[in-house]
Amino acid sequence: GEAIRVLVTGAAGQIAYSLLYSIAKGDVFGKEQPLILVLLDITPTMGVLEGVVMELQDCALPLLREVIPTDKEEVAFKDIDVAILVGSMPRREGMERKDLLKANVKIFKSQGAALDKYAKKTVKVVVVGNPANTNCLIASKSAPSIPKENFSCLTRLDHNRAKSQIALKLGVTANDVKNVIIWGNHSSTQYPDVNHAKVNLKGKEVGVYEAIKDDSWLKGDFILTVQQRGAAVIKARKLSSAMSAAKAICDHVRDIWFGTPAGEFVSMGVISDGNSYGIPEDLLYSFPVMIKDKTWMFVDGLPINDFSREKMTLTAKELTEEKETAVEFLSSA
Repeated sequence: GEAIRVLVTGAAGQIAYSLLYSIAKGDVFGKEQPLILVLLDITPTMGVLEGVVMELQDCALPLLREVIPTDKEEVAFKDIDVAILVGSMPRREGMERKDLLKANVKIFKSQGAALDKYAKKTVKVVVVGNPANTNCLIASKSAPSIPKENFSCLTRLDHNRAKSQIALKLGVTANDVKNVIIWGNHSSTQYPDVNHAKVNLKGKEVGVYEAIKDDSWLKGDFILTVQQRGAAVIKARKLSSAMSAAKAICDHVRDIWFGTPAGEFVSMGVISDGNSYGIPEDLLYSFPVMIKDKTWMFVDGLPINDFSREKMTLTAKELTEEKETAVEFLSSA
């Protein structure tokens, strides 16, 4: 078969280091699909990137046709099928969120323009670099010739964290839990919602609230644990979550490529236009989606209780504010 071109940015960083092997060995696009990996990072990291290229070569992977390391956007974005935008300006100590936004608007405006100019119009773009939702919106706005629906941001790590917390609490595997939802921003205002989640207990499908029988935990510690898990990992490991982020990226992209299983939905940050949950238009907001033929659809018509509504509105408000700040920077960038 013909090789697909997959771009990973921030390719010298630690998430990419966990991610590239999984992609190259066929975990994401299937065991038959040959690949060309394009690795973009900033000029000072080219030496490190050369080492990553050597290691990929030394893995002797049958699907990997070529690895192209580069610090040039016009090389990186040329004719790509998939863009996984991991690289972003990380938050330094004492940095205001506003400063972080400003630095990232510049990066994602530039990468959006490069997508617009060089990539295939069918390209699927996944933004991982934080603040992921707003970075994704800026990239999309900077690539007007590529459909908005082709852009998504990663909330799958939060989704996986929620699934796993439920599984740990019930002593089942993560595979026994389905249809958790992450609403909103990939930040501490996100809302992990298990009102519609099901768990397989001894061969019987049961609602999570019914299975756990501890509403105060589900409305309290469970939500806080998922919201603050990233910070907890950094505190313990002195580094951010790379292995689990890489796994979540693989899950997210594989679902785009192959679709979601029947009766199951996943969480993804996508453009809010046309949603049935009263979330304002033109936000990049995490919703429950189903995917078929590389196209996602909202899961519509889920009943939303007052507790959920309040949390969903709160995270939408934060995203609206982020967007306004970013758009301000965009016009001056």
